[in-house]
Amino acid sequence: MDQNRVERLVLGTLPAEHALSADDYLAVLRPIVRGIAETFGRNCEVVLHDFRNPEHSIVAIDGNVTHRHVGGSVTQIGLDLIAQGDAAQDRLNYITRAPSGRVLKSSTIVLRDLDSHVFGALCINFDVTDLRLLASTVEELAGLGAEPQSIAFVDDIDRVIQAVIDEEEVALGRSIDRMTKQDRLAIFRALDRRGIFSLQRSVPHVAEYLRISRATAYSYLEEMRSGGVATGFRSSGHGPDGTALK
Repeated sequence: MDQNRVERLVLGTLPAEHALSADDYLAVLRPIVRGIAETFGRNCEVVLHDFRNPEHSIVAIDGNVTHRHVGGSVTQIGLDLIAQGDAAQDRLNYITRAPSGRVLKSSTIVLRDLDSHVFGALCINFDVTDLRLLASTVEELAGLGAEPQSIAFVDDIDRVIQAVIDEEEVALGRSIDRMTKQDRLAIFRALDRRGIFSLQRSVPHVAEYLRISRATAYSYLEEMRSGGVATGFRSSGHGPDGTALK
């Protein structure tokens, strides 16, 4: 998208018959990413995600709070929003914990096109670790009343998948070596609900972690889906069930 078209979009002088695409919106938002991050300083990070490519969803990032880069993947929260499809809503002022242990106050604003289809998100992460050590005057700003959620702020989608599987294993309350078939099916349902199977390489990764064959994993997925389990947004380039079958 050329600079002239960006300026006409911002100024509102682009003819109405020219429908805006997701790429148009992302192009307009890229300079805003830097503006927000620079305004709030070194403790702020702003990330622009394109959900159409979850494995490499970061198309712009400014700030170094989570040490990620352009081309990095979505987090668990991004996967949850993708799974919800067009029903996804903004998540504002929630507390997370980065792998480094730093506590972040975050907001994720869902991006929609003119047809109200969700295609991405603008995320703001503010490091409030030091603020949490200050007096009660900053307690509300730092979100001290909320327990931080551990988020896999990493560039590698495999590590995000791993983090979601770990969360579901803890929620189930049973270690992998003690899981029955029904336990594994429960894990598959939870992962499907959270959008894991819309990602490439997800089924082999889940199979390896659960110590079952790929054939068994695909069998579980088929058995689970035959019961009418529905999922949300599917990224392009996948099969009808959102899984990259090989």
